[in-house]
Amino acid sequence: MKIFLTGANGYIGRRLLPQLIEQGHEVICAVRNKQRLPNNEYYRHPNISVYEIDFLKDPIFDERLKGIDAAYYLIHSMSDNSPHFEELEARSAHNFVSLIEQTEAKQIIYLGGITNEAELSQHLASRKRVDDILRGGKIPLTSLKAGIIVGSGSSSFEIIRDLVEKLPVMITPQWLNTKIQPLAIRNVLEYLTGVLLRKETFNRSYDIGGPDVLTYKQMLLQFAEVRGLKRYIFTVPVMTPRISSYWLYFVTSTSYKLAVNLVNSMKVEVVAKKNDLNELLHIPPITYREAVAMAFQKIEINNVASSWKDSLISSYTSDSLLEHMHVPVDGCYIDKRVKEIASSPEQVMDNVWSIGGKRGWYYGNWLWKIRGFMDKLAGGVGLRRGRTNEHEIYTGDTLDFWRVLVADRPNKRLLLYAEMELPGEAWLEFKIIEKNAKYYLQQVATFRPKGLLGRLYWYSVLPFHYFIFDGMSRKIVQYTK
Repeated sequence: MKIFLTGANGYIGRRLLPQLIEQGHEVICAVRNKQRLPNNEYYRHPNISVYEIDFLKDPIFDERLKGIDAAYYLIHSMSDNSPHFEELEARSAHNFVSLIEQTEAKQIIYLGGITNEAELSQHLASRKRVDDILRGGKIPLTSLKAGIIVGSGSSSFEIIRDLVEKLPVMITPQWLNTKIQPLAIRNVLEYLTGVLLRKETFNRSYDIGGPDVLTYKQMLLQFAEVRGLKRYIFTVPVMTPRISSYWLYFVTSTSYKLAVNLVNSMKVEVVAKKNDLNELLHIPPITYREAVAMAFQKIEINNVASSWKDSLISSYTSDSLLEHMHVPVDGCYIDKRVKEIASSPEQVMDNVWSIGGKRGWYYGNWLWKIRGFMDKLAGGVGLRRGRTNEHEIYTGDTLDFWRVLVADRPNKRLLLYAEMELPGEAWLEFKIIEKNAKYYLQQVATFRPKGLLGRLYWYSVLPFHYFIFDGMSRKIVQYTK
């Protein structure tokens, strides 16, 4: 079958694609930016083609879409910085329907959120609106509505892990007593592939959840038990939504905007209505404890396909990302270091590809940590995002407070763009060059200041840059396991 997969480079899409290929389907991956796809052989599979499209713009029909049997709608904007993300999600859904109705597709499959409560958060209300838009089209819709998805790299999993592993004692808001029904990522993928072109599921909506109905407090405590940790949680009634959002922001890896959306959603019960989907598809539900244990198995073998932290918000358009891929020269301050490589260039590339996260930045890590703490105080991302995989880097990944713009291992080049709070823009590039039969590591830090404040900032940190950048390039060349 020929499948159209939107959100192919998102958290769910990256996990669903391999399963569709293993089942023998031809898949057209819809992405806003081809550069964000992992640079590996998998995406050159003969049954995979990439279709670059932005559903916030009026779609133009492409001949490659002829003969589509089904389409997955996995576009989501929960972490969008725009105050109008509901309108953006609605526009995207309308444009998707407009495009798909020009094909021969027999089914649309949508992964949304459980919306059974009378009062919904802005996020859940937007999910429901998207569901209504897709259902209003001519093509039969199968709607799968999930609550908390548990899997390595998912937002809920990473936030819970941050809370449990950092805080032996938690003083928490009352919404931790809200009931939810967590669902293992493996079950999510089984539902998504199981309903594919099953006529019994056409024009139907299914709540999907695991076998456990828990409170957020119970989820935290069970997570701790799986990890062999003893944790104490006390809920208090004095935490307002704003205070709760700040609490999540400072303790976990989430951004403040996402923390606000999460807190608003966490006040709403997310419990699935019973249906016959498990019996129809013969899917054994995975318990919450089992889902947590399975997630850590993935982490231990460094097999996390992607993380929620790697996703680009809708307001961060593919065009604006591409603009940063060309490092400017005019009006910029530049720190350039070139170090001769005495060992093998491949070893140095391994060092570059392992930078950040647990490995750190090779030199002056305590200074990097101070900079990360200052960034977080200023409302930035800090160092808390780390990296998804210990040794692999893909275009679009997050790397502490950097975004990977270019990860070109064959051409020995890594380009990072700063997402920390700065009075300007910053790039950091690593490249191995050959000259006179010798190999060198070329490390270039570029800063484009914004106004007088940006220029003052550069000169104020110049002494630190001298030690950090020189020491970093020297240690990367020298480091061996």
